[in-house]
Amino acid sequence: MGAEFWSYWVPYQKDLDAALQELRQREFQAGRFYQPPDTEPDFFDLVFRRRQKPSTPKPPSNIREAINTAGPTGTRSILDIKRVAERPRFYGVALLPAEELVRLFGTDQPTHAVIEQSDELAVGIERGQGVCVVAYKDGRPDEIYFAGYSFD
Repeated sequence: MGAEFWSYWVPYQKDLDAALQELRQREFQAGRFYQPPDTEPDFFDLVFRRRQKPSTPKPPSNIREAINTAGPTGTRSILDIKRVAERPRFYGVALLPAEELVRLFGTDQPTHAVIEQSDELAVGIERGQGVCVVAYKDGRPDEIYFAGYSFD
């Protein structure tokens, strides 16, 4: 299986990390992340231990539990991202520098529409990492775009 792309839009706020944490909590509460099915008992368990098939798995009670339950592939969502980082790194999103914004969008104040139309933005993102871009409207910060790839 390959890494899965994810992206989210949130209203702008100056504290990017607070915006990230609120987004993570929102997506967790909505259950919009990968939750592996409970493992089925094997033949030996069914025949010799008379183990019943598992019931519906209990949903995780917090983000950390969701991440642990998902295993090495991660939750395939923003839940896997823990912080806003100064540069690209695992478990982090990095704010794109002005020169990269100009290269990608032709301006250091891209709009929502310009960001959405970019095919190139996702090309440089590594697995288990992401980027964040501030979208502008009428010359003022309006939204934050978070995008990245799952681990696998």
